[in-house]
Amino acid sequence: MDARPTAELPEHPNPGHTGLQVRVRVPRASGFTLDVDARLAGRGITAVFGPSGCGKTTLLRAVAGLLRPAPGRVVVNGQSWQDDEAGLWLPTHRRPLGMVFQEPSLFEHLDVRRNLDFGRRRVPAAERRVSLAQAIELLGIGALLSRRPAKLSGGERQRVAIARALATSPRLLLMDEPLASLDAARKAELLPYFERLQRDLDIPMLYVTHSLDEVARLADDVLLLDAGRLLAHGATGALMTRLDLSLAHGDSASALIDGTLQALEPGDGLMSVRFAGGVIDCVQGHAEPARLPGQRVRLRVQARDVSLALTHARDTSILNVLPATVQALADDGPAQVLVSLALGGTPLLARITRKSAAALALAPGQRVFAQIKGVAVLD
Repeated sequence: MDARPTAELPEHPNPGHTGLQVRVRVPRASGFTLDVDARLAGRGITAVFGPSGCGKTTLLRAVAGLLRPAPGRVVVNGQSWQDDEAGLWLPTHRRPLGMVFQEPSLFEHLDVRRNLDFGRRRVPAAERRVSLAQAIELLGIGALLSRRPAKLSGGERQRVAIARALATSPRLLLMDEPLASLDAARKAELLPYFERLQRDLDIPMLYVTHSLDEVARLADDVLLLDAGRLLAHGATGALMTRLDLSLAHGDSASALIDGTLQALEPGDGLMSVRFAGGVIDCVQGHAEPARLPGQRVRLRVQARDVSLALTHARDTSILNVLPATVQALADDGPAQVLVSLALGGTPLLARITRKSAAALALAPGQRVFAQIKGVAVLD
């Protein structure tokens, strides 16, 4: 039995301390020790990414208080949940957090409304920061309230589970591979709801996944783990293009472009997005609800869809020919090279053959033109 002291949750967190402080050290039966010390953003989605068995779920369990790291420190927007130096420890039921797992774990004998009420009743009325109506609206489950879980699809069940977690008015939302048990169609159904949570809620989220697609679409920041070690932590776009990290290699190597929707071309099915490196034209996609000019847009450009030229091609079907500067080169297989580029302040990757890199005599600092087909840009 653990006899170390616990502490009461402070009624008013220190408003001068924002963000998450996580310092955990947990020996694992598999032979390595999870050792993470990081300061994370106080809102948005931080993806915890890495191969299976690297310690991602263990990290979430430590933050939730389901296991006790030693030493450990967990602070959420000024509210201490664990601080060994101060002798402070809050058990899980005293931590204002919401958890969402691979399987929704709904109460099968209750309809959706009563499942949500179960979460809401855990929180005194004076401490509720997310209303039931807001949770229902954010997850689009108003039409499901009278149904029991057995009558819901896999995607609907997970949306209800997330709404129930929100109904507890958490100060932190922990998600452990919430899309892993769903097929591709159900994943596509849920992703826009996660984007709404990211955009509309002032609640930080730790999101465990081994899917780079989910990281690229949802995450503001990434914690990259390998065998319990924190390899890197930073903005998603920056880490995805670092040639010294595994994220930048392989068939899924890509870069993110965060910009503003400048114009729609309904007749051609295209949209123009302005970003730090210029303007990029691409296929509109199927965003719900429909986008409007002025909205923020995230695009993903795969390295294999970027070609390079030393001069600006004029007579070409490629819509996007953008000036860029070579930052670095790295081998990517026996015959290929990854080229790290800068378009203004935006990083980009190009995968070309070693022969092409030699023919262009590519070197850091060189000015080139990045050519990106409009149909190849993902949003």
